[in-house]
Amino acid sequence: MATASRVLWKGAISFGLVHIPVGLHTASTEQGINFDWLDKRTMDPVGYKRINKKTGKEIDAANIVKGIEYEDGRYVILSADEIESSFPQTTQTIEIQRFVNAGDIPFVYLERPYYVAPINKGQKVYALLRETLVSTGKVGLAKVVIQTKQHLAVLVPSGPVLVLNLLRWGDEVKGYDDLDLPPLGTKEARLTPNELKMARQLVEEMTGTWDPQDFKDEFRQEIMQLVDKKVKAGATETVIQPAEAASGGAEIIDLSELLARSLKGRAGTDTKTKAAAKPTAPAKSSVAAKPTPRKPGVSAKRAA
Repeated sequence: MATASRVLWKGAISFGLVHIPVGLHTASTEQGINFDWLDKRTMDPVGYKRINKKTGKEIDAANIVKGIEYEDGRYVILSADEIESSFPQTTQTIEIQRFVNAGDIPFVYLERPYYVAPINKGQKVYALLRETLVSTGKVGLAKVVIQTKQHLAVLVPSGPVLVLNLLRWGDEVKGYDDLDLPPLGTKEARLTPNELKMARQLVEEMTGTWDPQDFKDEFRQEIMQLVDKKVKAGATETVIQPAEAASGGAEIIDLSELLARSLKGRAGTDTKTKAAAKPTAPAKSSVAAKPTPRKPGVSAKRAA
């Protein structure tokens, strides 16, 4: 029987005045090989120490501060309180900033995927958003805070599930202007019709369907086969791990009720704003009156 996926984060998708209660589930897993360091004389695990790079001596954690180098060899020191005060406010909300065409986001910006599943009777409105994205060919650009880090993300429909894929920020993706690339276009790149014909033929012959099970990490397979062979031969070592203090898991807060209250409060605020903007005695004119500008705080939410 399959084990149920653990919810990593609970909150809501928010766009306009719509809130969809959802939970995040991991959509990927690391399957690489982890080599532990061991002392070959005693088979004790080898850890890491905090070493002063100048003296070579180990120092206590209490004597370590965090600094950012702003010039060669010159640092600004930030206290734990200063760093903590800079953390983004946790809102438990996947706040959609705008909708864009699905093909507008280059794949180099994609970083880590999460499955988004509805909770607390959010099935219908979840389906409404999913089907709307599919029919319009759009995806949602959003901001979300996970733990203490703010992320840019894109909400993408994939079959029955919505996938929240974390994105790299714009200044994290390097440009390619300094690369020596051939010009775009067949004529500009000086490609002959015969070369193009043979290349297309080769592509067609190698074309198949996408099946991730067709591709395996060969290095991992070889290592695990070697490990299995050594285990069966009894060529193993016993390593006693030092006892570590148990750490408490992060608390997951269900904010559905708070989100519902916030939705009612925002709806009331929007009604009052419209009532205040309505003119008491409209002037008769052949030119339509311009709408009252909305407050920056309201429009900023929809603008990216």
